[in-house]
Amino acid sequence: MEQLHFEDIWQSLREPLKQFIKSRLSNEQDAEDIIQEVFIKIHNHLPNLKEEEKLQAWVYQITRNTLIDFYRCRNTQKNIFEESKKETIRTFNDQHTEENINELVSSWLKDLTSRLPEKYQEALSLVEFQQISQKELASRLGLSPSGAKSRVQRGREKLKKALLECCHLEFDYAGNIIDYRINRGNCACAKT
Repeated sequence: MEQLHFEDIWQSLREPLKQFIKSRLSNEQDAEDIIQEVFIKIHNHLPNLKEEEKLQAWVYQITRNTLIDFYRCRNTQKNIFEESKKETIRTFNDQHTEENINELVSSWLKDLTSRLPEKYQEALSLVEFQQISQKELASRLGLSPSGAKSRVQRGREKLKKALLECCHLEFDYAGNIIDYRINRGNCACAKT
């Protein structure tokens, strides 16, 4: 009788429960996992149900509790992840002060800039490292202001491409570099 009763519950409540769960979750796979977990709990605890007329309330209470457990577990995992991430940031920052990180990245950029074609190398060196204006750059190189701006923008694009080919950078929420991974051996990052 219990098996038949369970099948009746499955047939009558599976879709409404699925909709109930999906309305509280954004991930379809999580919803499927939870519906399975709910029905396992129903199957395991069905003999403990004393009043059959309260079946639907009992099933929805199991569902709510399973959802609470899911969120509790997910928040715990998120907190563990956040703590791990904070520890990574602290470790990286302990090994590299902010000034050292800036010097390190600056050395990478200078090295990568020196590998660019001469016209972009010169434009970026003057604007980025010597801090001259693009107007002054145009005057020094005999370019129009729009020509100087275009050269700097193209140089930055080439530098960005070279940096991304060279290594993978990870940033914190404020845009500070917290970690890097070398993608290829002859990269500027590999020399540090």
